[in-house]
Amino acid sequence: VLLHTGEIWEKGDPGGKKLTKNRWKSKIRASCEELGTYRPSFDVVIETLADILARRDEALKLYKQEGGQPVIEYTNKGGSTNRVQNPLLKLANELNRDALTYWKELGLTPAGLKRLNEKALDLKVSNKKSFADVLEGLGI
Repeated sequence: VLLHTGEIWEKGDPGGKKLTKNRWKSKIRASCEELGTYRPSFDVVIETLADILARRDEALKLYKQEGGQPVIEYTNKGGSTNRVQNPLLKLANELNRDALTYWKELGLTPAGLKRLNEKALDLKVSNKKSFADVLEGLGI
């Protein structure tokens, strides 16, 4: 993903299409499918992640439009002027942290993928019955 003139564009996208919530949903789902972690039950999580990323992109766009200064001057109610972190940059960073949580849940980080694969393996193993259990179920 590239930030270009205040808008978020897909890297290498020859059409220069802006990443919207729907495009983020498509990209996230495709990534999950490519890794083999996609389940229809993940659609709600994918929807939430796409919304977070779209809001993050909008905050970055506004940040760039306003000059892209990481620290700005702020005058409080008492009339004192202080230097503070740009609220738009702060918001974008918070949304990135939120997005990371969802990326992990979907297995789109190395640690998240490992955890999902281990969880799937545990489910497969726990669902298998031993030979003795099968014989016992048959009354033998």
